[in-house]
Amino acid sequence: MKKISLVVFTLFAFQTLIFAQAKKTKKAKKNETETIIDSLKWRKEHYVVNRDSAYADPRLGLKKLMGGNKRFIEGKSIRPRQDAQTIKKLEFGQAPFATIVGCSDSRVPNEMVFDQGLGDLFIIRTAGQVSAAASYGSMEFATLKLKTKLIVVLGHTECGAVAAAVQRPENVPGHIVTLINEIKPAAAKSSHLYGDPVNNAVRQNVIDQVNSLRDLEPILHKKYVDGEILIVGAVYDVHTGKVEFLQETLLNLPQPKAK
Repeated sequence: MKKISLVVFTLFAFQTLIFAQAKKTKKAKKNETETIIDSLKWRKEHYVVNRDSAYADPRLGLKKLMGGNKRFIEGKSIRPRQDAQTIKKLEFGQAPFATIVGCSDSRVPNEMVFDQGLGDLFIIRTAGQVSAAASYGSMEFATLKLKTKLIVVLGHTECGAVAAAVQRPENVPGHIVTLINEIKPAAAKSSHLYGDPVNNAVRQNVIDQVNSLRDLEPILHKKYVDGEILIVGAVYDVHTGKVEFLQETLLNLPQPKAK
């Protein structure tokens, strides 16, 4: 009986020791992983830009979006700020670092393609990213109330609304015709270009929309000219997942005025 008790005690002690060692190893690995993720090397390899810096400076906001899209297409998405702790932090307010004026197309989920999280992006979406009074008011709200300093007009390849403007079908039903009419000027401007007529019109449509927002009175125009905000354009490729920021909209950006 004593021998059996001794064996049982020995086995119990051995199992306890193994469990303790395994727990210690797991904790060490967790700490090591957290250290690696927080390292400068890891952040550089994953193109991570500090969120507060991106909110304060729209040029850094641009870099943050570019970095997020790189992670997305390279399979390195980190899906930041998507936990219960972030939900609690945001329950009394928001401070998105960028406003995205995008198309409603279900293939272009903004937070995913830019690898951003809760409270990072203020998003306005309509077919062909055509804007009207409600959209303009939403952008102005983000600019004035939320102090968001970056606006990105985001089109995408193979856009159905743009294709309709290029093809000009007859007897368009309902209010869809208003979308097509807004995009027709871009389709006409780009009709002489070599290549795919729809995707050429997509790019021109984004450029035209950027210019319209830069001239939009009374709020966006002044803030853009004074260098308080940036308004740029980009196109998402539905074949590759890559976002191309259009060079035409990145040239001669205004500098903030000295205070």
